[in-house]
Amino acid sequence: MSLRLSTVILPYRRWHDGGRSTWTRAEQLGFHSAYTYDHLSWRSFRDGPWFGAVPTLTAAAAVTERMRLGTLVTSPNFRHPVTLAKELISLDDISGGRITLGIGAGGTGFDATALGQEPWTPRERADRFAEFLQLLDRLLTEEAVSYTGDFYAAHEARNIPGCVQRPRLPFAVAATGPRGLRLAARYGQAWVTTGDPKLYENGTPEQSVRALRGQAEKLADACAEIGRDVDELDKVLLTGFTPDRGRPLQSVDAFVDFAGTHRELGFTEIVVHWPIPDSDFATDAKVFEKIAMEAPAQLR
Repeated sequence: MSLRLSTVILPYRRWHDGGRSTWTRAEQLGFHSAYTYDHLSWRSFRDGPWFGAVPTLTAAAAVTERMRLGTLVTSPNFRHPVTLAKELISLDDISGGRITLGIGAGGTGFDATALGQEPWTPRERADRFAEFLQLLDRLLTEEAVSYTGDFYAAHEARNIPGCVQRPRLPFAVAATGPRGLRLAARYGQAWVTTGDPKLYENGTPEQSVRALRGQAEKLADACAEIGRDVDELDKVLLTGFTPDRGRPLQSVDAFVDFAGTHRELGFTEIVVHWPIPDSDFATDAKVFEKIAMEAPAQLR
């Protein structure tokens, strides 16, 4: 089974000062997909430049032709299904059907309070995420939707002509726990994980592999519960958050070894962060490009 290689480009550069050239270079290097974070701000970048995901992806769609584009990941923290659906349908149209929506429950970072609300509890995040996905799925597949739920509502929301991709653009559902994995099984065309966050600081790569294997097995169980073949879902690993950290990007051999190990777990797509100097994603740009150009052929 071949393994797709994708990248995630953080939206911290002005479009005409490195932003545009990064996205076009990603396509030139042959990446399967290029994603961006959908945050209002993020960690150490909070006090610096940070641009919106949807306008960034719109601009990227206009300067690329083949590469898929998407979010890793959108969350309900500052989004509403009705307005998000309209933006996604527009993005899918502009890109010619190249958009994937990475979507998760969100966390407790800056996005959780930027609109003036108190952070949601883990239970409320999970409840909101389940309802958000259910409504968004309907909004992207039906011409008119009315809905009243515990957290979200829609009144005769129109979404004509719908997505270019049918029946809708694909969802890549980020999940690690049982409830989220059941949502991935029900609504996802792909499943996204960053590994077990408890292992990041003091865990080992071997422990991470075991944890990821366990997550994949639970996804298979969730699919079996609803009579779905787990092989219908792509399995996406967003790197940089496992105990391996940046080591897989130190050389082509290191990456091929890392990616091969995770391919054996069933992963179909590995996502690496575009190099950012003086950050957790500081990587030698020449080595990064060499990996992009040479590693996929060794992983077929």
